[in-house]
Amino acid sequence: MEAGPDVPALVRELTRRADPARLRHDVEYLADRPRGRTHAPEAMARAETHVAARLAEAGWRTERQPFDVRWRPGTTDRPVGGSLSPRRVRLHRRLTGANLLAEPPDLGDRPAVLVGAHLDTVVDSPGADDNASGVAALLEVARLLGGLPEPPAVRLACFDMEELGFVGARAVARAARHGRRVTGMLCLESVGCFADGPGTQAMPAGFGALFRDAAGAVRARDRRGDFTLVVHRRSSDAAADLWRRAAGAADPPLPVVTLRDPRPDGPLGTLAGLAVPPVNHLGRSDHAAFWSAGVPAVLLTGTANFRNPRYHRPTDTPDTLDYPRLTAVAVATAVTAALWRPYGHRR
Repeated sequence: MEAGPDVPALVRELTRRADPARLRHDVEYLADRPRGRTHAPEAMARAETHVAARLAEAGWRTERQPFDVRWRPGTTDRPVGGSLSPRRVRLHRRLTGANLLAEPPDLGDRPAVLVGAHLDTVVDSPGADDNASGVAALLEVARLLGGLPEPPAVRLACFDMEELGFVGARAVARAARHGRRVTGMLCLESVGCFADGPGTQAMPAGFGALFRDAAGAVRARDRRGDFTLVVHRRSSDAAADLWRRAAGAADPPLPVVTLRDPRPDGPLGTLAGLAVPPVNHLGRSDHAAFWSAGVPAVLLTGTANFRNPRYHRPTDTPDTLDYPRLTAVAVATAVTAALWRPYGHRR
C-alpha cells in the first residue's frame, strides 16, 4: 500500500470518527490538578488509572512498566528560571516511576511505530496544554486506530517523569534500542494551544539565523501561533512529510511549520547540542531520548512557552485549549503512525 494516495482518504475516515468532546473530557479529567510521581503521587496514580482504562476501552492491551534509576542527571519539576536554565539541572539520587505501554492484542513482537506523550506536570500547574493535551490526543489515536479493520503496527506510551529529564522515555528508548521493537517515534508535546492573533508566536534567540526556512515560515504567518511545529531529523523526513500532508487534508486544513534538526541520531547528535546551545530547544521533550538511542523520531508541538503564556503556571487550564484543532492533531498523528514505514520496518 502506497502512503501517498491513502492519506486524504484515511484522514476523512478518521475525522468522521474523531470527537472533540472526548478529547475535552480527557483533558478536563487529567488537568483538574497537578500530577507527578514525586510532588503529587495520588493525582499521578489517578491520572494513570484513567489512561489505562481508556486504552483498555479502545481495545489495546496495556502494561504498566516500572523503572528504578539512581544517580540520574536531570531537571527539577519546580519553576526555576527558564526552560533551559542551568538552575534547573539536578542530579537525582533515586527515581522510581512507571510508564504505561499499550499495543493491539495481536501485535506480538513485530516492529512498530511508537506514539508517546508524558503524563506528569510541574509543581503547581494542572498542565492542560503541558501535557494533558498530548495524552488526550494519544488516547484519541488509540480509539481511531483501534477501530480500523486491521489495526496497524503501532505502540503507544504514556511516559512518566518527563519534567525530571525524560526519565521514563529514556527507559523505553533503552529497551527499544536493544529489542528493536520500536522503529520510529512520534512525540505529542503541548499540542492544544493555538493563538490566531498577529505577534502571538515567539522564537528562541538565534533561531532565525540557524533555521531560516522555519523562521521565515513563522514570519510569513505574521507570527501567528496558529500552527503545529513538526521537528524532525533526516531519519524521520518521511514522517514529517506524512504529518504535514495529513494536517493539510483536514477540514479546515491545520497549518504546519516543519523544521529539520541538522544533528544526526545517536550520542553524537546529543553532544552537538553542547556546541550550539540554541538547537537544544529542539530536544525539549521525550523524543530526545529516542534520538539519543538512534531511533528516528518526530516532535509535534505548539511550541510551549514560545506561544502559551500559561506554560508551567497554575493558569494552564482546560478552558484555554482549542479542541477542534487538537482533534485534527490527533487525526494527523494517527494517520502518520499508521502509514509511516521507517527504515527497517516490516509490516
